[in-house]
Amino acid sequence: MRIHIMGASGAGSTTFGRQLAQKLAIPYFDSDDFFWIKTEPPYQNRRHPDERNRLCKAALAGHPDCILGGSVSNWGDGWENRFDLVVFLRIPPEIRIERLRKREFERFGDVILTDGERRKTYEEFIEWAAGYDNDTAQGRTLSSHLNWLRKVTCPVLTIEGDTTVTERMERVLEVITKS
Repeated sequence: MRIHIMGASGAGSTTFGRQLAQKLAIPYFDSDDFFWIKTEPPYQNRRHPDERNRLCKAALAGHPDCILGGSVSNWGDGWENRFDLVVFLRIPPEIRIERLRKREFERFGDVILTDGERRKTYEEFIEWAAGYDNDTAQGRTLSSHLNWLRKVTCPVLTIEGDTTVTERMERVLEVITKS
């Protein structure tokens, strides 16, 4: 079974996806690994969409059972029929943004406040992420996700609220065992 776990940045798709993959003993792939070229600091250079799509499709093709975390809703046609289940995570914006602030400090430390350029990048990222719910962000927004989910050809499980990984796991396993 191919599962796609998606949501706004900070909704927990990576954390949950990795743990679900471990529980199911199947590979986990993160859309960021295909979207971004590896750099230091990370997330500086986007991969060309054709290459990104080719790499991701090739990775998934080799695994009939796997999880893709992140979002491919703006990656062009064909992604809406590549999965057997889509899990859409939605949590309150204030919790999500607080998670992102904490995550960025854990990843990068004080440099995101002390280095002018890194601070600017951090603030732009938080502003972009905050624009998800009110559709002021560029690219990944709630509206774009909801529009894409209407086109998906497989079941969609929406999990709303600040749920634990265990609660999410129970919901997904319940759906999987029924299919």
